[in-house]
Amino acid sequence: MRFTLFSRLVFGYLAIFLLMAAVGLYTVYQLRHMQDVTRSVLERDRRVFDLSDKLGDAMLSEVRYERKFFITKDAALYEQFVLFQKDFERLLDEAEPLTDARGKSLLQDIREEHQRYGKVVAEELDLMRTRQPYLEKDYREDKENTVDGIIGDLERLKARGQQRSEGKLTGLAAAGADAHRVAVFLAAAALILVVAISLLITRSVTRPLTRLKDRTSLIARGEFDGKLDLAAPPEIAELSRAFNLMCDRLKNLDEMKSDFYSTMSHELRTPLTSIKEGIGLLLEGVGGNVTDKQRRLLTILAEESQRLITLVNSLLDLSKMDAGMMTYHLEPASLASVIDRAVTELGPLAEAKKIKVEAQIEEPMPLVKMDPDRILQALRNLVGNAVKFTPDGGRVTLSAVQKNGSIEVAVSDTGPGISVEDLPMIFDKYRQGHAKSSYMLRGTGLGLAIVKHIIDSHGGEVWVESQAGQGSSFIFVLPK
Repeated sequence: MRFTLFSRLVFGYLAIFLLMAAVGLYTVYQLRHMQDVTRSVLERDRRVFDLSDKLGDAMLSEVRYERKFFITKDAALYEQFVLFQKDFERLLDEAEPLTDARGKSLLQDIREEHQRYGKVVAEELDLMRTRQPYLEKDYREDKENTVDGIIGDLERLKARGQQRSEGKLTGLAAAGADAHRVAVFLAAAALILVVAISLLITRSVTRPLTRLKDRTSLIARGEFDGKLDLAAPPEIAELSRAFNLMCDRLKNLDEMKSDFYSTMSHELRTPLTSIKEGIGLLLEGVGGNVTDKQRRLLTILAEESQRLITLVNSLLDLSKMDAGMMTYHLEPASLASVIDRAVTELGPLAEAKKIKVEAQIEEPMPLVKMDPDRILQALRNLVGNAVKFTPDGGRVTLSAVQKNGSIEVAVSDTGPGISVEDLPMIFDKYRQGHAKSSYMLRGTGLGLAIVKHIIDSHGGEVWVESQAGQGSSFIFVLPK
């Protein structure tokens, strides 16, 4: 199943969107993770760090008021001691949910040591109130050791919080580096896939269109054979089927036209020849004396009959060439003699228009494998066109030179030239440049098409070089 052009575009853009969305979601996920770690450092570890300092301050305040109380026996100092004792417990309760398992263990040790400190103070207070003798030094040392243990545990809790913060920040930096690498990789992969998808979609459209354009160029040159089979979206595939149907119909029409011209040419040539011969007999006086006025009319009829016979012969030749039935007798022959024959045959036509026709042949000119009669026919057409379209008093030049292992022949004139828009179609059948002056005669448009057939059949190449108002040069190349 082939997707339509619309479906390919939709799926392609959807794939591109999903790729970009995946990159965006991954980036958002990593940013959220980094934000959570940062919030944890700021709201939990920093809070534990601050609570450790406050616990230390509260513990020192307890010790300070406890010592002052036992010295002064002031009840107000004992009340302050109790307040800081409760404050210490409250701070422990706040710190516990903010720490990990190791931190909770430290807090539990601190709590137990703090309770032990409270018990020692309470025992000493009872002994003092009951006035029982006791060793103050032992109680003081016991309390100092307990307080030192609490302060040490608080330092370890503080160091633990700082270590956790550093670990999280280190992990955050590593995660950021990993996220950067992954984001760069995903972005590069997404870019490559976007370019690949775009190229595939574009190629699936442009490739069949390019083949369609090339096939159209062939059809424009009259080549209707060959089917156009495109592995393309359904819309373009349907277009190719319609295109093939059009080619078949054009080919049938071209064959019908060629058959028509061939049949009509055969049917017209015999009566035209009879008419020409009859007019010749009348001009010779076979039917009686001919007046000057009648002679002029018969001469015009003879010329027009000859023009029609020439046209019919051209149609027959072109029909044979199109059908591949034209025979060529290739043999080594002198191109110089063929050129001289063409100049001689068209000399009277050139003299009537006072046009100078000259041949410039590079010597020595080697023999060329060709059909002399067909090459002469091509030269007649080229020189005849040059004389016909060159104004009175102009010049037509035939040149032949050896170039790059081939023989190059050029027929140049001083006529009006050919417009740029007419150059691509100048060798097409039934085509001529647009006549822009009164002296430019309209023809059938078959001569140059016949020239191209003849030169192509000899393995050569023919082209024209011209600019409007600067004359024309028709050039053909024949292999040696």
